[in-house]
Amino acid sequence: MSSKKEVIIGLVGGGYAARLHGNGYAKVNKVDVRLKTICDMDTARAEKIKEEFGFEQVEADFDTMLQDKEIDVVDICTPPSLHTMMAAKAIKAGKHVICEKPLTGYFGQKGDATPIGEKVSKAKMYDFVLKDMEALKKVVDASDRKFMFAENYVYATPIQKAAEILAKKKSKVLMFKGEESLKGSSSAVAGEWKGTGGGTLIRCGTHPLTGILYLKAVEAAARGEKITVKSVLCDAAFTTKILNEKEHAYIGAHPHDVEDFSNLTVTFSDGTKAIVIACDTVLGGTKNYVEVYTNDSALMCNITPTDIMNCYFLDEENLDDVVISEMLPQKKGWNKAFVSDETIRGYTGELQDFIECVAFDRQPLSNFDLAYDTMKVIYAAYQSAEEGKSITL
Repeated sequence: MSSKKEVIIGLVGGGYAARLHGNGYAKVNKVDVRLKTICDMDTARAEKIKEEFGFEQVEADFDTMLQDKEIDVVDICTPPSLHTMMAAKAIKAGKHVICEKPLTGYFGQKGDATPIGEKVSKAKMYDFVLKDMEALKKVVDASDRKFMFAENYVYATPIQKAAEILAKKKSKVLMFKGEESLKGSSSAVAGEWKGTGGGTLIRCGTHPLTGILYLKAVEAAARGEKITVKSVLCDAAFTTKILNEKEHAYIGAHPHDVEDFSNLTVTFSDGTKAIVIACDTVLGGTKNYVEVYTNDSALMCNITPTDIMNCYFLDEENLDDVVISEMLPQKKGWNKAFVSDETIRGYTGELQDFIECVAFDRQPLSNFDLAYDTMKVIYAAYQSAEEGKSITL
């Protein structure tokens, strides 16, 4: 093991993900984490992150931050359109990289008809995304720097327990089923392909899909097999267009040129199947789970909601600052409360793993190959949905 016991962080992007990572770094043990630089063109926003989490300084220019020889890790929490460019620059500058999901996407090119979600063929998008990832892969492969993919589902405590069981029992998986669905996004760009690289499949479905791909890799390693994704079949739709204004009152999805419903079937090279559902039309809170069905077991990974704590309130007095659950309009009545949510959903575990990987020179559970495979499946799925046929990878 390396003798290095301090890891110095430069984080770029001062939005929601920066706060998730800031909270995660505060819980890392075994290794000292020094939050040196928060980088964002909006320096006022960066100042808030600096004060909240104890970064030492604010920097407006990404390239200037990369010149800092003290920084070990560049943590990329920017919009996904910047991920591959920033990751390549950081690795070439000698930095390890933590990259938020999704790895990349198609956000429009010069000459595209608009809106691109309706006018640009998904086959073109798929081809572009593969080339973009291959360019970054060359940079990663040519370096000794680590690429760590910040997919919290991999580190969610139920997923990690399922991985332990699969590794020990060497069970043969027959089917996976995973879902992340909710009532829509609060993001102003969630309905625009140019802002998100797709709709609910890439925003939400990426989580259970990556968790499933990770578990399939655990199964393959335990059994000494090589298993890949053989083909993808997807149905994606814009369902909320059937609602009038009154009917739309409780649904937060407002798609312009993206899907609000997706149902993806993955066929693996060993013949097993995975179903991934992602919808922006589900009321009642966020629905996050992965189910694993094997020849000798059934593993139900309930990520949210859980049954750790159920609570009942007649009013919401003094609960303004108490997080009870997600995507529910009120706290009155019965609720399944969030308990240790950052741990259960994997945000703490992923950063613990990444910091240890840098400090002790080992590889992360969630790596570049997993990020690559997830994105390849998602854009093959978009092509499948548009063309109405299975896409062979």
